[in-house]
Amino acid sequence: MSVMRKASWVIAAAVALATTATAGGLALAETTQADGVIRAYNNNIENLVINHGGEDEKCTRVSGPEHLESMLVDDEGKTGTDAVEPPDIMTLQQLRGTGQANAYADQLSTMFGFKTGTYKAIVAWEDPQPWGGSHHCADQSLGDLKKKQTNAILYNTKTLDLAAGDVSKYWSAGWLPEGADYDGGKGCKLYNQDSHDSGAKLKWKWKRTSAISARFTTKDTGVSVFAATMHLPEQNSKNACAGNATAGYDDSGIRFGGTAKQLLDDSTIRIIGIDANRQGVGPDTLDSLDMQGYGSAATLGSKKIDYLFATASSVQDSPIDHTVDGTLSNHKALYGFIEY
Repeated sequence: MSVMRKASWVIAAAVALATTATAGGLALAETTQADGVIRAYNNNIENLVINHGGEDEKCTRVSGPEHLESMLVDDEGKTGTDAVEPPDIMTLQQLRGTGQANAYADQLSTMFGFKTGTYKAIVAWEDPQPWGGSHHCADQSLGDLKKKQTNAILYNTKTLDLAAGDVSKYWSAGWLPEGADYDGGKGCKLYNQDSHDSGAKLKWKWKRTSAISARFTTKDTGVSVFAATMHLPEQNSKNACAGNATAGYDDSGIRFGGTAKQLLDDSTIRIIGIDANRQGVGPDTLDSLDMQGYGSAATLGSKKIDYLFATASSVQDSPIDHTVDGTLSNHKALYGFIEY
């Protein structure tokens, strides 16, 4: 990060401090300067390890700040400019657990000159068990970094509040057992520890598909904001399965479990980020929830398998189709700036 750019963020953070009078003189107190926009991002960060493919199975590790700088954009869709504003919500897939999520959140706070803890993370599994082998990395130390996988939501405490009971997590995706008749999703089962990913190496693979959601309120006006992050299994590519005997919304593999749907129903602004491992999930898939899909470009090689859904009719136009080309992950990031 350039000194000029970092300085601009520090200045922006300083502007957010208001001077208040006290009996002993002047003191600085933090205030929230909202602009009526929720800045949301979605990305499968691949444990911050990029697989370059090829027979040599080359993998590269990237740092949290490098990844963040590659995906955060200004209103013109450009990265690395002084006009990049702090995000409010980030729905992320494939983090190693609470440790990596908190470190990433702290790096995001530092990037904008905020105090440590300004960005907080909630994760589906705090410390998921490892699964798999090399994860297609010739350098096994990098492959090992990809063995633990869970999903997380990061949020900005300067702009959003989260009540203790407003979190729903652990609901599972679905899969079609070998030899079962799909029949519009009726043959689908929950994808969990008893699924077909059996054996020592794959025993805990199902944990990476556990979804998590939360309901926030904006500090300026108290508007309710729902956010969810999902990672559906590879099997969703061939047969859309959202759980037991269901294909999900519009045959996408997407569903809500636990209290997630109630949190969504009780929210004005709705944001869902998904690595669906499925092509052809249309922008109108969640139309019944008053949500629209944003971004139509490929997100993994030549395929579009990552999706960002948000409250319909309130997302600002994007000059880059809501898709950040230079994201330092195998998956391109998606973003939406939502007015309220």
